[in-house]
Amino acid sequence: MLNLTVLVDNNTFIDQYLVGEPAVSYFVESDGRKILFDAGYSEVFITNANRLGIDLSNLDTIVLSHGHLDHTWGLQYLVRMLAERWSMNPSFVKPELIAHPQVFANRHSKNDPQIGSLLKEENLAGFFDIQLSSGPVFLTQRLIFLGEIQRKNNFEAQKNIGTVRLKNGEEIPDMVMDDSALVYLSEGGLVIITGCSHAGICNIVEHAKKITGETRILDIIGGLHLQRPTIEQMQGTLDYFRQNNVVQLHACHCTDLQSKIQMASVANIIEVGCGLKLRY
Repeated sequence: MLNLTVLVDNNTFIDQYLVGEPAVSYFVESDGRKILFDAGYSEVFITNANRLGIDLSNLDTIVLSHGHLDHTWGLQYLVRMLAERWSMNPSFVKPELIAHPQVFANRHSKNDPQIGSLLKEENLAGFFDIQLSSGPVFLTQRLIFLGEIQRKNNFEAQKNIGTVRLKNGEEIPDMVMDDSALVYLSEGGLVIITGCSHAGICNIVEHAKKITGETRILDIIGGLHLQRPTIEQMQGTLDYFRQNNVVQLHACHCTDLQSKIQMASVANIIEVGCGLKLRY
């Protein structure tokens, strides 16, 4: 079984007094493991977790979908909370942190000097057991970090987002090669959990199908990076979802309204907001 709670999204629900921000953070429980998927932009994910009665001080794993600020800048608040708990409990066990090897790279855009993670691997090593992998990592028997996504189609992931500085100092156009996702192998098919889908949601699903051997797509939750998409990208996505019989979509974060309206013709679109609870 997998339980997922949306701690942070752009949207909030009426009569649920939680805080939203243009970012992503999900609390995931599976096979007894407590996993934080992304840490949002600020301390909002902790504020909402407290209001929802979720204790983030005893996490087993933190997974970062990629290194952009709206998924990693909240790490500093998590570190502060863990440091306080550690000082009161010397037997504190460090949670693991799983991400792609490029997740902590310095990133720049035209108007912003840093759109990547403020904290780097050396800052976080004292608080987390860091595992950076370009290959898949099994968090449980059914829940998998996908690693680097193979980009095979010609309608997704075609444009860079600013530049990225590699470890050797070279600065190149940033194709966000660290963008990854989780897949859960449920009895009804695959559940894909994404941050922003910079690699392309169709590429992500194909990669998940290859790793798991499962072809049924039960649900996709997360940002789909469909903000004013090109005609080619939108049509390619619609065709792919139709051909693969995607059952439902919890499209959120970086997915605009017009894209959701069009995708409603090929799958069941369900609204997402802070506090949403899903069970598979």
